[in-house]
Amino acid sequence: MERVARIQRNTNETKIQLAFDVDGEGRSELDTGVPFLTHMLDLFTKHGQFNLSVDAKGDIEVDDHHTTEDIGICLGQAIREALGDKRGIKRYGNAFVPMDEALAQVVVDLSNRPHLEMRAEFPAQKVGTFDTELVHEFLWKLALEARMNLHVIVHYGKNTHHIIEAIFKALARALDEATTIDPRIKGVPSTKGML
Repeated sequence: MERVARIQRNTNETKIQLAFDVDGEGRSELDTGVPFLTHMLDLFTKHGQFNLSVDAKGDIEVDDHHTTEDIGICLGQAIREALGDKRGIKRYGNAFVPMDEALAQVVVDLSNRPHLEMRAEFPAQKVGTFDTELVHEFLWKLALEARMNLHVIVHYGKNTHHIIEAIFKALARALDEATTIDPRIKGVPSTKGML
């Protein structure tokens, strides 16, 4: 069964078309209008072995906030839709990723209970033109719409670009683990009988 989803979101601030394939090959086609976010989504796709396409038109003349937030919303919705009833998945994922001097850890539970716990400090307020506070905004909307429990811990790091890159790579690997089908699991991995 294909685990794919296509999401379209049109508002007065953004117009987004997004397609996501859980069982991909690390291929991305990205036109976000936000170069640093494009870079992060590209490596997220590669390191999670997903396929992701994003065509986003947003009010980036104002700033990158609405576009970043709405892509997070759409990607979260796509993950949730692609996973369906979540039968047979591992459900939990955990990854540590180093990026030079930075070390990030991401732990996910595809629990249907959205929560973001983020323990990270960014030394700089911007990477290029990208406001680093938007990382939290993106991850919170992603967790909310995917309905997952998402914990992000930066153990240490000095370079803001390296820290954020480590977070996105760790997110990819943790999500890849959590979405993996385990043939030992019969039905949904919960004593409740549903997620």
